[in-house]
Amino acid sequence: MREELLHFIWKYKRLQLETLTTSGKEAVSIVDVGTYNTLSGPDFSNAKINIDGQLWAGNVEIHVKSSDWYAHHHESDPQYNNVILHVVWEDDAQVFRANQTVVPTLELQHYVYPEVLAAYRKLFDQRDRSFINCEKDLRHTDALLLQNWLERLFFERLEQKSGLIMELLAHSKNDWESVLFMLLLKNMGSKINGDSFLSIGRALHFPLVRKMHDEVFKLESVLFGLAGFLEDDRIVDAYYLELRKEYRYLAHKYDLEHLGVQRPEFFKLRPSNFPTVRLSQLACLYGTHQNLFSKVIKATSLEEIYSVFTISATTYWDTHFSFGKPTKRHKKKLSRKFIDLLVINTLLPLKFCHARHTATDCHEELIRMISHLKPEENRIITNFKALGVVGQNAMESQSLIQLYNTYCSKNKCLQCAVGASLLRKKV
Repeated sequence: MREELLHFIWKYKRLQLETLTTSGKEAVSIVDVGTYNTLSGPDFSNAKINIDGQLWAGNVEIHVKSSDWYAHHHESDPQYNNVILHVVWEDDAQVFRANQTVVPTLELQHYVYPEVLAAYRKLFDQRDRSFINCEKDLRHTDALLLQNWLERLFFERLEQKSGLIMELLAHSKNDWESVLFMLLLKNMGSKINGDSFLSIGRALHFPLVRKMHDEVFKLESVLFGLAGFLEDDRIVDAYYLELRKEYRYLAHKYDLEHLGVQRPEFFKLRPSNFPTVRLSQLACLYGTHQNLFSKVIKATSLEEIYSVFTISATTYWDTHFSFGKPTKRHKKKLSRKFIDLLVINTLLPLKFCHARHTATDCHEELIRMISHLKPEENRIITNFKALGVVGQNAMESQSLIQLYNTYCSKNKCLQCAVGASLLRKKV
């Protein structure tokens, strides 16, 4: 027996409510199960329970065994003095509060519907599972329930992405332009070079970027220099040598050093994603637009975003992917698909955080923008599609990724709207 199942049973009253009694044979009537508490303290707060004809208001604590009360040292914790009912699977010990009064105990094993336990065992039966626990039932889930759950998951995903944004905001002393620059660096580096690019940003004070906003060559030299790309004496390209000379001058002038910077990788990357190309594109973006954050926040449509981010790397990269290795001429322009990824991973989370910071509502705007983007393509989305759940747009694909990573892969089925619905409908 797992405690999370007992939480579920109590929260949704999956009990034979008419016959409940405490271990002391006192009649129990649940008026209000209370509010589920995910922080420290009793599991449910502000519950209302009628015990032996007396209405009590207070907290409910849930354990597998009643002796867990002592194993968790609740008898000496003031937070548990207001527990009005101890809900357990097995009552193996009488429980007392700090003032030595007895805590009434409800032993659930006598009152849980067998169908609920059977449905629970079925849900977590790993046999014949290739992807997720509920894969045989998922396609039969109520469409409205699933749609509402996916929308909640999208904003839950934005909440998770807010962590880094708020950290950067605090570090920059509420400089939103600096935060945008750091986020763009991280996401221009994608999965392989994201942390490396972010380390470049941490080594480069944003006020210097502001000074060079209309001098792409200087910004390129600093980005390439901090990345460690200007240290190869075998390369004799004129452009390379000019960049190295400029970086050495700026590094001395502004006391720049790349200690702590992770050198970007080229391995396993397509040439269009090479860090050299991406860093040049970022430099050109800031060379083209001043007050980029203001433009991003004011943009209410994808077309406005595309007009800002449709830029190319400098002309050297028209014939190169790496320093000193000429290639066939090709303009290194940010693709629409890559801009979409920046929208999903950078711009929308930033809009979300800024709106919350300024106490404004942007939910409808964010949903409208992301709903016009095509769904991502990856293993998770493909597996859900095979189960009959097809992400129609980027919002739904982001939600499905959140669903799998946060709930399915961690067996948190009872905290998922789909898993909870499967157990609730069995009785």
